[in-house]
Amino acid sequence: MIRHRWLIALAAIATVFIFISIDHADARAGGGSSAGSRGSRTFSAPAATRTAPSTAAPIQRSATQPNAATTGAAGQAARPGLLGGGLFGGGMLGGLAAGFIGAGLFGMLFGHGMTGGMGGFASILGLVLQIGLIVIVARLAFAWWQRRNSPSLAIQSAGPAQGPASGASTQAFGGLGSMFGGNAPAAPAGEPLTLDKPDYDAFEQLLADIQAAYSAEDLSALRGKATPEMVSYFAEELADNASRGIINRVTDVKLLQGDLSEAWREGAHEYATVAMHFALTDTTVERASGRTVEGGQPGEVTELWTFMRTRGGAWLVSAIQQA
Repeated sequence: MIRHRWLIALAAIATVFIFISIDHADARAGGGSSAGSRGSRTFSAPAATRTAPSTAAPIQRSATQPNAATTGAAGQAARPGLLGGGLFGGGMLGGLAAGFIGAGLFGMLFGHGMTGGMGGFASILGLVLQIGLIVIVARLAFAWWQRRNSPSLAIQSAGPAQGPASGASTQAFGGLGSMFGGNAPAAPAGEPLTLDKPDYDAFEQLLADIQAAYSAEDLSALRGKATPEMVSYFAEELADNASRGIINRVTDVKLLQGDLSEAWREGAHEYATVAMHFALTDTTVERASGRTVEGGQPGEVTELWTFMRTRGGAWLVSAIQQA
């Protein structure tokens, strides 16, 4: 009992420190939550990178509405497929369950009890195995027919950190996974996009410009650096600061490490999600007196920023996700 009390106390202390760190991290531009739009990939997780090896926080606020193209597996689940769905669910396990119960009902109808039909349990087991074999053969035949009649899908590899998003991994997983009722991971939407050094220079510059404009509460400058959706989120944060009588100032912003997570094209629009680890000094001051209310010490953060542009145009910040 005493040991449990110590564990509860330690958990409470850890929770307090976590909330303190989160509250301080919320001050900078985009630090409050993961928000914005990533085109058709808005509701899919960006590929892991060396800078952000863990999963990024999902988008919590977005003008993009989920649909069959952006929900991936959810869209697949809503669509009935061969030997999928129904009362017992899809896949081989569903077929086995249906066969077992069907055999039992057959026995009951003819007065032999739930396990008495068709020669007892051994007959039921044989029927279940036959159904399982039929399901497996049907799955394999259907998968072969799909591969033969469907065009190959180009899948982007944004670099060595792309990992499971590569085409080879997706194809290998889909074979056995679909046999037992699972769905292969949805291929990333859009066409692969190649970036050059000027693009990365633009991303680094936008990181500094956005924080500077946010600190100056300059919405006009933000409109030239971010999408209208992101500007609206920044405006809400600045209005909240004004109502609380505080100003958030972010200075000494310096990119320490960054790498590309994904880059793709959708029609006339191009997107790039970049993991960035940067240093900054985040300070919250009282608007009337200039007194420091919180922060003021140098720190480091890691975030995933998504940039968007119309082909041939300038890059704009379209989403910020916490790592």
